[in-house]
Amino acid sequence: MIDLHYWTTPNGHKVTLFLEESGLPYRLLPVNILRGAQFEPQFLAIAPNNRIPAIVDHEPQGGGAPVTLFESGAILLYLAEKAQRFISPDLHGRAEVLQWLFWQMGGLGPMAGQNHHFARYAPEKLPYAIERYRKETARLYGVLDRRLADRAFVAGDDYSIADMASYPWIVPHADQGQSLDDFPHLKRWFETIRQRPGTIRAYELADRLAKSTGNLSPTDDEARRVLFGQDAKR
Repeated sequence: MIDLHYWTTPNGHKVTLFLEESGLPYRLLPVNILRGAQFEPQFLAIAPNNRIPAIVDHEPQGGGAPVTLFESGAILLYLAEKAQRFISPDLHGRAEVLQWLFWQMGGLGPMAGQNHHFARYAPEKLPYAIERYRKETARLYGVLDRRLADRAFVAGDDYSIADMASYPWIVPHADQGQSLDDFPHLKRWFETIRQRPGTIRAYELADRLAKSTGNLSPTDDEARRVLFGQDAKR
């Protein structure tokens, strides 16, 4: 059994996408990041960066003590190796998956995240910041669109953790000031993944959790204080 410490963010969706696709048994443990649950000692013990997602694998390969992991990219790689799925066993195929996984972790996720922050959540609308991150998000969409021009998925013919990492950051494309009509290969890829049964289940799970917590928003005062008021002391 895998414990998944989760909230309904793109990084959280990456892991539910994998778990719903793979069929690995897991237990969902909500971490309400809008109300500060990420700072509770029991969560910090496994996720010292106070960010979701995090997992505890109580039955690691080879037995032994449970394995704890934070950071979504590390979790996806660990789970792919555990399940022996969604990453190529071939050296060259594996390299393709890994470079695009890290591309998402270092580029698409952080840049789209800053896009969201300045366009939607910042109390002061700064035109320079909004335009800077909108353009950089568009550039990264273009990179992905060109990559998908001659292959079904990001790393080749097979769906992989590289796709699972990027897809949730494309879901809110309208909020990022992007139109998928401008990126036809990306749009084809997006629609293919959107219709996968595992994707549908993962996002239905997120919808149920959101409804059960009252659809809290990062725009209320308490959430802003928790999410955007951190410094070195917290």
